[in-house]
Amino acid sequence: MNSAELLERSLAYALGSVAVVAPGSLGRPTPCARWDLGELLGHLDDSVDALYEGVAAGRVGLCPSPWAADPVCAFRRRACALLGAWAVMSDEVPSAEPSVGVGDRLLDLGLLASVGAVEIAVHGWDVAQACGRPRPIPPALATELLPVARCFVADADRGGRFAEAVGVPSSWSRPEDRLLAFLGRRPSPPRFLAGPGLACLP
Repeated sequence: MNSAELLERSLAYALGSVAVVAPGSLGRPTPCARWDLGELLGHLDDSVDALYEGVAAGRVGLCPSPWAADPVCAFRRRACALLGAWAVMSDEVPSAEPSVGVGDRLLDLGLLASVGAVEIAVHGWDVAQACGRPRPIPPALATELLPVARCFVADADRGGRFAEAVGVPSSWSRPEDRLLAFLGRRPSPPRFLAGPGLACLP
């Protein structure tokens, strides 16, 4: 799995979700119970900022930056900056991915990017849900993100970063369903099923 490509695809998906955010909608509720849409976008921007720091400076600061007044514009700008910084780094270090300082630990940059790709894609799904414009996570992307999520989302992350995993019917075979359910969200039922969809969990 190419971590840079995975991150790029997650960013592209999230940018598409952010494109449906309407003016005046930042107070809307989201699948993340602690955040309204504006706060969710601020968190998404902060996640991309942390990845940018890791690529550009080799270290991720533990104190988040103040959230921007226009979180949609800030996220778009930061996403482009991250992709540009990654391209420069790849040209300079074509055969190896450096380590990144996170607090007192060193992590492989590819690992950090893969974990970031999970968070960015799933929060992109949250944004679209909050806007009332659901956008499925592409099957191939969800398929690659699921094993990353299973490896790096621990029990200690439940209740904080992610809600408890939920069950979905075995007939819901889409990779997106399994990824979202593992991360504490209830995906919409397949289109061929009748009846209302399940509400998203916090």
